[in-house]
Amino acid sequence: MRRSLVPLAAALLTVGLSVPSASAADGDEGFTIKDPRITESSGLAASRQHPGIYWTHNDSDDGAFLYAVDSATGDTVATITLTGVGTPRDIEAISIGPDDQIYVGDIGDNLGGTWDHVWIYQLPEPAELTDQSIRATQYVVQYADGARDAESLVVHPETGRVYIVDKNSEGGHLYEGPAELSASGTNVFEPIAAVPDLEATDAALSPDAGHLVVRSYFGAIDYEWNGGQLKRLERLSVPTGFAQGESVTYTADGSKLMYGAEGEGSRVLPEDAPGGGSGSGAEDSGSSAAGEDSGDGPGLSVGAGALAVAVLAVLVLGARRRRRRG
Repeated sequence: MRRSLVPLAAALLTVGLSVPSASAADGDEGFTIKDPRITESSGLAASRQHPGIYWTHNDSDDGAFLYAVDSATGDTVATITLTGVGTPRDIEAISIGPDDQIYVGDIGDNLGGTWDHVWIYQLPEPAELTDQSIRATQYVVQYADGARDAESLVVHPETGRVYIVDKNSEGGHLYEGPAELSASGTNVFEPIAAVPDLEATDAALSPDAGHLVVRSYFGAIDYEWNGGQLKRLERLSVPTGFAQGESVTYTADGSKLMYGAEGEGSRVLPEDAPGGGSGSGAEDSGSSAAGEDSGDGPGLSVGAGALAVAVLAVLVLGARRRRRRG
């Protein structure tokens, strides 16, 4: 009986093992940010030029730095120093637009909206991932209805138009910038749609511009983009275990959403994206379903693994009882 249990046990345990997908090499199965300098990862953007690379930055006044993180290892492979932008006040968001242009939102205002202007920085994504300084264009931004705090910035993948979602516990708005930003004047952003469901900490526009996902500390909502006239679709499943959820981005192919958080050694975890993969989660389900793979890579899934262990335990116990009877 002991010998017959060995191959059976192996077979049962194999049931619960997840096989790495082709996308795992690009970090779509999740990764850990290892760089000790990155303690307040507040924004996240998937590179289009460099598969498996995610751009991030620290919150607050860390400085004008961007970090390219290799999702295969979690290591920082390039640090970009922005020049020509002065001293940032509160960088909160990052997005990649057409022609591999990176947009950085120095748009945080944690005092409740007291600054009469904020800034957006634009720079080309470097073709080579090495430590370097890149001159950025700085844009002055004001809101048509007065100063406010914001942590979410997206760029339309076709038009390059920039949008901001403000952070408001009573419900925010989607703000639309000018068709083209001006470096010589003030760029006024106009509210064009309500975002009433949550206190936005980041947002992501899908590569086909069909969906806008807005996240908060503990949840996320999927909206139909509809030319900026948002239509609420559903509440999304968000990976559990985040102490303070801060960031979200689509993978480069649009099949998954990658969710990030603050803290040293923070995790970036995946969920299927609306309209891509196997689904986006049930309406009003604020967190991932129990037993769902958290994105830690190959391993035993909770549901299948628990079943395999339970069955194996029953077989072993039965064998012991039969031996005692004999």
